[in-house]
Amino acid sequence: MIVDEAALGTLAARLAAVLRPGDVVALSGDLGAGKTTFARALLRGLGWTGEVPSPSFTLVQTYPTAPPLWHVDLYRLESVDEADALGLDDAWDTAVVVVEWPERLGDRLPADALRLRLDGAGEATRRLTWHLPPSWEGRWPPPDPIQPPA
Repeated sequence: MIVDEAALGTLAARLAAVLRPGDVVALSGDLGAGKTTFARALLRGLGWTGEVPSPSFTLVQTYPTAPPLWHVDLYRLESVDEADALGLDDAWDTAVVVVEWPERLGDRLPADALRLRLDGAGEATRRLTWHLPPSWEGRWPPPDPIQPPA
């Protein structure tokens, strides 16, 4: 699906409406593709009105939304073992976990994660694709499609 920033926001809001504790959303794509933009829109969809800094340096930002959300950016991870210090095992079952650069987790990413991929950066047209595990059937994608930008 071809998306612009407005469509990303709409999709994120629709996703926020169906999230529940234990959901993992894996956001892949090149630098500047819109992963953090999507995560920010998702938080807005959950009612968060505060700042949403990129967790590029802190690696994890937590938000007391309903359900609680962990925003994780693994770009700076050099090995999958470094992820152990982040406490993700505590979050997998109790919060929504949004993971940027999920490939850095290797096989530690839960198998039932909703995998979203954004391609394109800068002024390029962005394309959103997804892998839908069985646990997400009926919740994603939204029933009425977003119209692509003209």
